[in-house]
Amino acid sequence: MRKILCLFFLVVAIIVLDQFTKYVVAKYMFHGESIEVISGLFNFTFVKNTGVAFGMGATATPLYRMVMFIFVPILACIWLLFLIWNAKNKSIRLGLAYSMILAGAVGNLIDRISIGYVVDFFHFYFKNYHFAVFNVADSCITIAAGILIIDFIIEIRKNYSANRVASLSQNNENNENDKNKKRS
Repeated sequence: MRKILCLFFLVVAIIVLDQFTKYVVAKYMFHGESIEVISGLFNFTFVKNTGVAFGMGATATPLYRMVMFIFVPILACIWLLFLIWNAKNKSIRLGLAYSMILAGAVGNLIDRISIGYVVDFFHFYFKNYHFAVFNVADSCITIAAGILIIDFIIEIRKNYSANRVASLSQNNENNENDKNKKRS
C-alpha cells in the first residue's frame, strides 16, 4: 500500500508542476511569443495545441475531437489506474511508468476540458530543424515510454537467463541419467 501511496503523490506532484508551468506561460507570455533560453537550441514558445501529439487532429470535427481527445483519454486514465493497482506487486518501473503516463494524460485533459487546447512551451530546434513544441505532461509520457521499454528489455533478459539456466539444468540432469543408464 505504501508503494501505491508514493505513486499517488508522484501523480499529484507531476500534475501540479504541469499545471503551474502552463499557468505561468499563459499568464506571462502571449500566444506565439518565444523567449530564447539557449541560443540556437531551446526556447520557451507559447503554443495553443488544439490537437494531440505533434498537433495531429487539430482540424478534426468537434465530435471527433470530443471523442478522441476527451472520452478516450478518460477511459485510458481509468485503465491506467487499474494498471497502477496491479503493478503494486510487480516491478517498481511499471508502477512508475504508468503513474507518469496517468499524470501526463490528466494534465493535458485538464487543459482540453477547461480551455479547449493544451498549452505547450518547450521548443527545441537546431538551425531550421524544429521539434514539436511540448510541455511537462508530454515529457512525463515520453519518459514513461522509455521506462516501459527498459522494463520490457529487462524482463526479456531475465526470462532468457531463467530459461537458459533451466535448460542447462535439464541437460545436466539428462546427462546424469544417461551416465547412470550406461553404468547399469
